[in-house]
Amino acid sequence: MDGRDVSAASGVTIYEVARRAGVSIATVSRALRGTGPVAGATRERVMRAVEELRFTPSRAGVSLAEGRHAANGIVFPNLSGPYFAEVLIGYEEVTSELGRSVVILSTKGREPSAEAREPVRGETGPVAQWRDAIRDLVRELAGRVDGLVVFGNTVPGDVIDELVALGLPLVLISHAERPGAVTLRSENLSSARALARHLLGHGYWRFAFLGAPYATGDDVDQRWQGVREVLGDAVEPVLTAEYTVESGYEAALRLLGGAERPDAVICSDDEVALGAILAAEELGLSVPHDVAVTGWDDIMAARHARPALTTVRQPMRELGALAARALDRLIAGAGSEDSHRTLATELVIRHSCGPHPEKAHSQEPHPEKAHSAKARSGEAQSRAPRFPHAEVPYPQEPRAEESRPR
Repeated sequence: MDGRDVSAASGVTIYEVARRAGVSIATVSRALRGTGPVAGATRERVMRAVEELRFTPSRAGVSLAEGRHAANGIVFPNLSGPYFAEVLIGYEEVTSELGRSVVILSTKGREPSAEAREPVRGETGPVAQWRDAIRDLVRELAGRVDGLVVFGNTVPGDVIDELVALGLPLVLISHAERPGAVTLRSENLSSARALARHLLGHGYWRFAFLGAPYATGDDVDQRWQGVREVLGDAVEPVLTAEYTVESGYEAALRLLGGAERPDAVICSDDEVALGAILAAEELGLSVPHDVAVTGWDDIMAARHARPALTTVRQPMRELGALAARALDRLIAGAGSEDSHRTLATELVIRHSCGPHPEKAHSQEPHPEKAHSAKARSGEAQSRAPRFPHAEVPYPQEPRAEESRPR
């Protein structure tokens, strides 16, 4: 079904025109563009409905009907972090090879506040206003490009539905499978379970997940679910304002400065983890002797931090490159080899989680760590929580990596 003229500058949609004329949206689209078989009487009914409703096809629909732009669009939540930069580098490397330009839309500054991210009550409020603003921005961008890549939950689901109905070639990164679009993401669940089990092997038993998810089904939510499956009630979710160094630092100051300090802080990404390490240092805590910290992504700073950060490496540039190639195939009308693809990740063990007992038997334990471990062992029987899936083996052997000297 061809619904490329689904939205209009007048605010009237092609669905309303089709309903008024008593035909399908595909028939309306063919009648407006003068393509395909449409009976004379049917065309008259469509044009009469267009006139009565004052329907004006959107720029997106007109552009798609008239031809190509040799430009691809990509929608990010922001461009400030190294993760998004790496994905964009991979994306642009491929689009450059293909001779296509890239139009970037960042929704930074337009999202609702953390307090407003609760389910919307009614059709008004910050979330509804945000959805309307993003819809307008994405519609305008769709009229300037041949296809779109959208990152995560940057664009509301109903807007994605409109893009699919519009017939616009669409690739979604870090997104669950969705009909009408190609979806790509890195593996999260198994890697999160492996990370949690590794930390259990150190003897830690009180955990925090710093940078808890805001959206169901996104990458951070999958990481949280994987960790929770292994650690159960022993891990507490802690929100951060954003997934940044600054937000991680501010949230970790409150978390680590409290009376019930966790033994290990599992962070939603490397930037949050680097902020947590800075907060621990400011509070006079030693990482990993007083508290272990782990991240996710394996950005360059994770390798050179002190201590070097235990993390999960994901193929950021490959995600961007695959998205660009998949979009090019869709634009060319060739379809995609896979409608959904999940890329492998890798657990990388460095120094921020401490020496593993099985690998440190020949080393003298750090005095503070030895003391805290002894204290914990005395409390374990009465206070340690149950870990529901701790006995399940690793899905793959984690990679141990020594930190590089400066």
